[in-house]
Amino acid sequence: MNNENLKNIEELIEKLLIEIGEDSHREGIIRTPNRVAKAWKFLSKGYGQDLDEIINNAVFKEDYDEMVTIKDIDFFSLCEHHLLPFFGKAHVAYIPDGKIIGLSKVPRIVDMYGRRLQVQERMTHQIAESLNDVLSPKGVAVVLEGEHMCMQMRGVEKQNSYATTSSMIGLFRRDSRTREEFLNIISMKK
Repeated sequence: MNNENLKNIEELIEKLLIEIGEDSHREGIIRTPNRVAKAWKFLSKGYGQDLDEIINNAVFKEDYDEMVTIKDIDFFSLCEHHLLPFFGKAHVAYIPDGKIIGLSKVPRIVDMYGRRLQVQERMTHQIAESLNDVLSPKGVAVVLEGEHMCMQMRGVEKQNSYATTSSMIGLFRRDSRTREEFLNIISMKK
């Protein structure tokens, strides 16, 4: 996002404040358009990120063929329908087939897709497909558990609800024992 984009967002936010009945020149509000523009730059940075740059050659040959699981990855995103936050935990696993990825790259992939306007279902699938494309593993599993402000603070107002989505590829889809092992791992407490 460049400076012109930021300026345009500032102008839009000032108009929004006026339209909802706020005094855009009130002391507590006067810098809000600038702060909101900067926040949107951060919250939408996933659009400017590239999977190859995130991975940065951190794929390594390794003779390891057991499940690799990274669980409880915090994610934050914005619902594309209401522009309200949804957030939660991502659990990601893969079974290598000669290649592994640097562990820190998995949360970065989650963040890249989270920092876009999203629906949880698509985000889950994008994470799984990206790992599958990069590693060609025997299988990939992704589960996202998310709380959606569009359900909790408006609409149906169900504050204790959350959504769970999954994407299973390869062995995780074909083999119920592999899928069950993953689901048991992510349900274990620390």
